[in-house]
Amino acid sequence: MATVLPPPSKRQKTAAATRAREPVSPPPRTPEGLQRIQFRDADTGAAQGPVVSVSLADLTSKNLSLLLNSLLGHTEPDDRLPYRFYNPLGDGEFNQEQIVKAYLDGTATTELQLDIPCRAEAVFKVKAVTRCSASISGHGESILATAFSPATSSRLATGAGDKTARIWDCETGTPMHTLKGHTGWVLAVAWSPDNGMLATGSMDNTVRLWDPATGEALGGPLKGHTKWITSLSWEPYHLREPGRPRFASASRDYTIRIWDAVSKHTDMALTGHKGCVSCVKWGGTGQIYSASHDRSVKVWDASKGTLLQTLNAHAHWVNHLALSTDFVLRTGYHDYKGKREVPETVDGKRRKAKERYDAATAGAGGIERLVTASDDCTMYLWEPSRSAKPLQRMIGHQKQVNHVTFSGDGVLIASAGFDNHIKLWQARDGKFLNTLRGHVGPVYQCAFSPDSRLLVSASKDTTLKAWDVKTGKLAENLPGHQDEVFAVDWAPDGERVGSGGQDKAVRIWRN
Repeated sequence: MATVLPPPSKRQKTAAATRAREPVSPPPRTPEGLQRIQFRDADTGAAQGPVVSVSLADLTSKNLSLLLNSLLGHTEPDDRLPYRFYNPLGDGEFNQEQIVKAYLDGTATTELQLDIPCRAEAVFKVKAVTRCSASISGHGESILATAFSPATSSRLATGAGDKTARIWDCETGTPMHTLKGHTGWVLAVAWSPDNGMLATGSMDNTVRLWDPATGEALGGPLKGHTKWITSLSWEPYHLREPGRPRFASASRDYTIRIWDAVSKHTDMALTGHKGCVSCVKWGGTGQIYSASHDRSVKVWDASKGTLLQTLNAHAHWVNHLALSTDFVLRTGYHDYKGKREVPETVDGKRRKAKERYDAATAGAGGIERLVTASDDCTMYLWEPSRSAKPLQRMIGHQKQVNHVTFSGDGVLIASAGFDNHIKLWQARDGKFLNTLRGHVGPVYQCAFSPDSRLLVSASKDTTLKAWDVKTGKLAENLPGHQDEVFAVDWAPDGERVGSGGQDKAVRIWRN
């Protein structure tokens, strides 16, 4: 059910022909004049290099990027960083025309210094996925969860309604392992940040651990919950005790349990919610965040198991929550450079994971932000370490908000709703940026590319769509599924997108 545009009407054809006959006027001349500019970090406001004078005609984003790199001493082509510039006279992207217009209006003069906010972008670029490279059958029921390995895009794990989880080889488009053992639908799958284990949670009230390399079960089921498992989250690699990986599971029995993945015992059970716990995330500062159908979000101390805060603001079920550091916590010490750059020692790996975490929170002053999505059609942005009051109430969706996610660089938030729309927000203050319109059915999930320049969304209308985040326009329409698409994930190395849904087929998409 791809979105197909109707052919142009007679009136549109006539208008286009009239426009084509009109002479094209030359572009207006840019006035003479030198503008004093100061580059400033968009997050901290710190000055980047000295004040320089640039002619108005040369104030383009490309020229500014070259100038800033040379001011900061990045003279070698390999050292240069791509920068994104913002409008110094208001909101939005940098626009040379606006500055020239303000100069001509007299609202700005070349005597005054312009502070141009800038932000370094990812040095690698992910291309939009354009084609389905593999459609792999194997599951006997709807696919409910998908997750790529943190180390490579050639391994994808899925959980389905046929009571199995499966690991797929995305290089060859073939099934690798079938993980049998659950006696109910597999609702959640989660890879450990070191890629050494896979956890699955099911409607049979148990969690199981698997070795992703062999597909063997690591011991029996982890019993303790009395109802379905709804969400799983691993302890961040830089907080992990050596040889003792832990993870948290959330359940419809109103509790969260912290498990030791080696001894297979419950370390702690966190009780306090008065409704089904819909989502759990393990933060990088040793706190666990849980969202529940009792309309609250609770913050727990992972080492003591005590309740630190309850965040109350929503008027209906809280469906999902996301952390600004989700991407670096999920990938640990793996980055876009691949296996070449993985440290040899455990200490080296922990150090690299901590450095990546610190870099991810540097823009926000070392603070982890949290965003929650609810059936009350709103979202809230929080900084739990500073206050129990929300930073911003984010309104705009006309129906329930099902899924929310931060971009890999922590600058943007995307939300997917049952009103067929995806909305983009600024992560710093929760300000609305854009609505991505194109789906003709509820949007179930969305995922950013690792370089934060693209977004992919999965919908009930059977399509995936890839969006250009900067312009808010559709980059690629990806039809192919025969039925609703429930789950989608973009691989951390940016190579592939994996999706699954009611048609029981896993589809791998790539450029």
